[in-house]
Amino acid sequence: MLPRARPPPDLAEQLRAAGLHTVPLILSPPTPCAMPHAMRLRRPQSCAVLDLTPPQDARRAALNGKWRNQLRRAEGAGLRVHHASFPPDPNHPLLMAEAAQARTRRYAAWPPNLTAAFARVAPTQTRLFTARLGRRPIAHMLFLRHGRGATYHIGHSCREGRALHAHNLLLWQAGNWLAEVGHSHLDLGPLHPRTQGLTRFKLRSGAQVQPTGGSWLYWRPFG
Repeated sequence: MLPRARPPPDLAEQLRAAGLHTVPLILSPPTPCAMPHAMRLRRPQSCAVLDLTPPQDARRAALNGKWRNQLRRAEGAGLRVHHASFPPDPNHPLLMAEAAQARTRRYAAWPPNLTAAFARVAPTQTRLFTARLGRRPIAHMLFLRHGRGATYHIGHSCREGRALHAHNLLLWQAGNWLAEVGHSHLDLGPLHPRTQGLTRFKLRSGAQVQPTGGSWLYWRPFG
């Protein structure tokens, strides 16, 4: 599987050199492009992507007014933010909360074991941001790092966290930290018409809409 990777012109030769020319390959190019000898699995969709290269004051000025006001209220609510690598525990409270939410709202989510496996293989490429009110965690956001980019993976917030706009604070501080350590952009994930509230949250954070190339199956028999 090659997520967000544009296939090179000599893909077949590179696969053969790597000994992967006889196995199915899932391609998800970052932008629309020609995909000869491949079968489409999913239509192209749009993602929200934050540009982390401008200075922090410029990125703050680019926030939607309502989003910026919510951030200001979160900053004044006495919340403490901590961040660290994600522990490779499939029973981590964030993964359990995400699995329970996915069942309740009936959407597909990464299996907890898959996230834990990513954290075990690449611990420095995970970053969990947690907002606490006193000693109580009230919101989480987990990010995966890859090259100069990063991706928002999963998050969760309790009722109190939502009332205090904790996710605004977490996303803002995560973007600042990712920019400081050299990341140029943050992918906030796909934009779905059925989750308009989440779409507004992403776009009001200063993210821009970026079309992707869909998902494709490339396999030697199709060639």
